[in-house]
Amino acid sequence: MRICSARPHDLAKLLAFREEAAAWLSRLGTDQWQRPYPADKLLATIEAGEVFMVRDGDATAATITLTPVAEEGLWTVEELREPSLFINKLTVARTHAGQGLGGRLLDWAGDRGYRAGADWLRLDAWTTNAGLQAYYLSHGFRHVRTVRQGVAVNGGPRVSGWLAQRATGPASHGFTDETAAPEHVG
Repeated sequence: MRICSARPHDLAKLLAFREEAAAWLSRLGTDQWQRPYPADKLLATIEAGEVFMVRDGDATAATITLTPVAEEGLWTVEELREPSLFINKLTVARTHAGQGLGGRLLDWAGDRGYRAGADWLRLDAWTTNAGLQAYYLSHGFRHVRTVRQGVAVNGGPRVSGWLAQRATGPASHGFTDETAAPEHVG
């Protein structure tokens, strides 16, 4: 499997990925990702070079967004001074679930962060999705705090405020990395 940068023509596939994940999450009993994600915001992150896709032959197996920009109102001023990369929208296709791709993608992100000079790999997860939180904890993340106050970027109430982080570091993820070298952060 190979990892590459998403391109604007991948927008429809990534939106479909999000819908597939939302349907799966709904079947699990969570309201995570039930609001449609704005296509223009996703396209902007693709064009910024922050969206990556795992390809298995011609199939897209997973995606992750990795950005140096934190969502407003989640991390403290002191934390934001520390060189970090932030994970968003980690999604694995149901056709590829159960193969450890999410963990490998987290390792790839930690390795990329390390090469970019980041100290931390950080994320915010759905506050009511205990299964997702346990998943991140099982992959070396440490819960920092849960932020429930404030309004999310999309104007709705804050629902994704379970904050976690793990140190970046070299990792053997097993992907053929076709992405450009990361830009230095911090």
